[in-house]
Order: sequence, then structure tokens, then C-alpha cells
Amino acid sequence: MARRKAVVTYRAGDSLFHRMDPRIKIASLGCAIAIIVMAHNLWSYILAVLVTVAMCIGAKVGPKESLGTVLYVFPFFIIIFLMNFFFYGKGKPWAKWWIFTPSLPGLLQGINVVVKVILVLAACACVLISTPPVEMTYALQSLISPLRFLGVPIGQIALIISVAIEFIPSLFEEFNLIKEAQTARGAQFESTNIFKRAKAYMPLFLPIFMTAFRRADELSLAMEARGYRTSKRRSAKRFPAPRPRDWMILLVSALLVVAQAFLLRAGI
Repeated sequence: MARRKAVVTYRAGDSLFHRMDPRIKIASLGCAIAIIVMAHNLWSYILAVLVTVAMCIGAKVGPKESLGTVLYVFPFFIIIFLMNFFFYGKGKPWAKWWIFTPSLPGLLQGINVVVKVILVLAACACVLISTPPVEMTYALQSLISPLRFLGVPIGQIALIISVAIEFIPSLFEEFNLIKEAQTARGAQFESTNIFKRAKAYMPLFLPIFMTAFRRADELSLAMEARGYRTSKRRSAKRFPAPRPRDWMILLVSALLVVAQAFLLRAGI
């Protein structure tokens, strides 16, 4: 059985995003996520979509790569949509049965949340594909370095982020193996009935959580056996100063956040 690529990972290239300073890249991603989360009306949504498309073009990432993860978390989107559709609680409900109150505002809210999550995943994919995990870790450590003066253990936080990024592909690989085993036992993952499809995915979550905890325990034992101590101060990578082009991209990103706020405030 041919196995689809489960999750976005770093891919060497020569795109605009590949050449960007990783710190500027992460800061620009934060601006893009702010623009997407703030979207609430037609023009603000158009701006959010244009920003996401621009990021995909800048990273030379196609729709299949940027939205590939969506297929693997499809049940998650179904759950989000149904929870908003049945329990949003605003507006006049179309019907009422027990605790379920489907309504037009609930339907729109469900679509709103799902679309925003998809756009955020696409934006994050552009950064993950164009940034090596090690550079991502050091860039995050550099960005949060001022918190050191407040007693925040930035080295440990950077390590946690690094381990999480490294574990994501292996967990998705484990997810695929369990899914194939369940398919061989008759699970209907490709059913056109969304309720049957969601029900088929439910037994997958417990094994994935157990695998994650087991690997975390194995990693902690391996680090302890090699003498890793959180109290020791470790060196960090020194990045060269961002180039003017990087600063310009960050400035444009910040201005777009301001423009999004203006669109919402003006009600356009």
C-alpha cells in the first residue's frame, strides 16, 4: 500500500523563505497568524487568504504540501465544526433537541473556525518546510532570550520545542501504521458518512498518546544516561544580523496587521 506523506518537514531549496533570517521568519509568521485570527468579515478574510498565498509563493510551497496535514486531522475539523454548529448558543436555533441547538450563527461560526485553522496550518507549513529544525530552535531561543532576565529557562523551552518538532514526523508515521492496521480490520476511514468516518478515527487517539508518552520516557532516560543537566548553561548559535530585505518583510507584515485591524474597526 502506497503511503502518503504525513506531515510537512524541512525541504532544502532556494526560495525567498529559505534565504530569510529564521528569527524574522518566525516573527512574520506571528504577524500572519494575527491577521488570520483577526479576520471577521469579507475583506479581512480576503486579506488573510492573500497573506497565506503570498507565504506559499515565497516558500515555493504548493497546495498539496501546504494543506497536506489537513487530510490527516480531518476528524479534528469535523469535531470543531459540529461543536460550533450544535453548541454555539447565539441566534435563533433551527431546532432544539436535548442539548443540541443548531443555528445559522453556529453554522457560520463553525465554518469560520475551520477556515482559520486551515489557513494557520498552511502558513506554518511554509515556515516548517523552509527552516531546518535546529535553526528553528535557535531562532526561538534568540527571540525569547530577553525572558532570561525574568528567570525563564529559555534553554529548556528551546529544547522542548526542538524535541516536539522532531517528534511530529515520527508520530504521524506511527499514526499511519495504526491506521493501516485498523483498515485491515475493517475500519471505514474513507466512508462518505462523516459520523462513521469520525467514529473510525476515535480508536486511533489512545495508541498515539501511549506512543508519545513511551517515546518521551525513553528520551528522558537516554538524556539522563548521557549526563544531560538542565542547570548547565549551553552555547547557542549566533545568527548574522538580518539583511535589509528581511527587515522590509517584517515591516510589511506589521503594516498588514495594522491594515487588518483598520478593516475590522471600519467594518469594511
